[in-house]
Parts: sequence; C-alpha cells; structure tokens
Amino acid sequence: MSVTLGFHKMEQIEIHDEEWEKDWKCIVNIFNTIDHLENLFTSLDVSYLREIQQKVLLLNLEKYAWSLQNYIIEKYSRA
Repeated sequence: MSVTLGFHKMEQIEIHDEEWEKDWKCIVNIFNTIDHLENLFTSLDVSYLREIQQKVLLLNLEKYAWSLQNYIIEKYSRA
C-alpha cells in the first residue's frame, strides 16, 4: 500500500514540475516580448510625448510581469 502511495506522490510531483516549467516558460516569454517591444519602440521616430507614453507602457508591462512572476513563485512554493 505504501508503494502505491509513494508512486502517486511521485506522479503528483512530476505533474507539479511540468506545470511549473510551463508557467515559468510563459513568464520568460512575456519578459522577452517586453524587451522586443522596447526595441521596436526605439526604432520609431516619435514626439517626446509619445516616447514618454511608450516608457510608461513598458514600465506598466514590466510591473505586471514581475507581479506574475511573484505569483508563480508563491503558487509553487506553497504546494
């Protein structure tokens, strides 16, 4: 009986690890996308006001991505 429970627990850990890996890759992709967007913005010749708006947008996206990252870390550290 304990062998069955041990196997079930290992199976749960593997599923947990796969979910964590999937979520973490998504977070990394979000940060890479923000970097890519920043590079695209620098290639534009826009007014100063637009530049400021772009910077604010990037900061808000980064802030949100950091909060997602913290959420993922918390979510999987509790399990």
